[in-house]
Amino acid sequence: MDFGLVLQTDPPASRVVSLMKRAERNGFTYGWTFDSAVLWQEPFVIYSQILANTTKLTVGPMVTNPGTRTWEVTASTFATLNDMFGNRTVCGIGRGDSAMRVAGRKPNTLARISEAMKVIRELGSGRQAELGGTVIRFPWIKPGARLPVWMAAYGPKALKMTGEEADGFILQLADLYLTEYMVKAVKDAAVAAGRDPDAVTICVAAPAYVTEDDSPEALAHAREQCRWFGGMVGNHVADLVAKYGEHSAAVPAELTDYIKARDGYDYAHHGRSGNPDTQFVPDEIVDRFCLIGPVEKHVEKLRALRALGVDQFAVYDMHDAQEAVIDAYGAKVIPTLRS
Repeated sequence: MDFGLVLQTDPPASRVVSLMKRAERNGFTYGWTFDSAVLWQEPFVIYSQILANTTKLTVGPMVTNPGTRTWEVTASTFATLNDMFGNRTVCGIGRGDSAMRVAGRKPNTLARISEAMKVIRELGSGRQAELGGTVIRFPWIKPGARLPVWMAAYGPKALKMTGEEADGFILQLADLYLTEYMVKAVKDAAVAAGRDPDAVTICVAAPAYVTEDDSPEALAHAREQCRWFGGMVGNHVADLVAKYGEHSAAVPAELTDYIKARDGYDYAHHGRSGNPDTQFVPDEIVDRFCLIGPVEKHVEKLRALRALGVDQFAVYDMHDAQEAVIDAYGAKVIPTLRS
């Protein structure tokens, strides 16, 4: 199992770079960031510094979208980084929840994501692609360039498209039941499309908070530090409920029931501990969606995720123990999972 670190690009950028360097020293092999131009600093500028200050870390957005940059610019940016530092980038892509909404626009359609994935992957890998009726190709890309594109998804149509078209699947929650359900949907779609299901990399991303023990006090603090995540996921779930209905067979009740008490969402607190818009998230959802508790609890859940076909666990590290979690994973969790 690979391990990734996920950060927001809050200033100073030097801290983001420092945490990524720390992650690589501790055995993490992927470095991810949010990508929302209004809320945080520009990630691709920071990727250049992360890559320059690490040797093996693969970096990318979790996730970018087809609406805030033109597709040839996105592909060129990835290809330039790969030319400078080797093939060490991955394009995580999705609808653009926060990136689009805070700029007053609607998230992208699946059809637009599908078209964008093809163009970005082809151009970023040195091949030609059709863009607005014009066939283009980057003449400066060297042989051997490659750019995998991983898609974030929750809903049935998005899961199907991921299996049919994407190189990887990003699932932003660590609930065992839902992971099994969604990984199966992706792999079944891959098989139906004539693809090798094992060729689709499965990445689960969720907050991890390591406690000294499992005392009520320690767990309560960890839950409060990670409760924001249930709100962020709930924001995506609300879109699914609006599309498919509250009791639709297309979306599991385990994913929709908890958002009934949800009352709006302010992106000013998006992805941050202490988010006041996430108090509706019950402890049970925090425990199911995240990894909290002593090291042995993390190892237990990660082994269960690996058994479900998960290839990478990406740690959302937005809480008051960033360095401590990176170090605990490096010292105890990652070596155990790789032994």
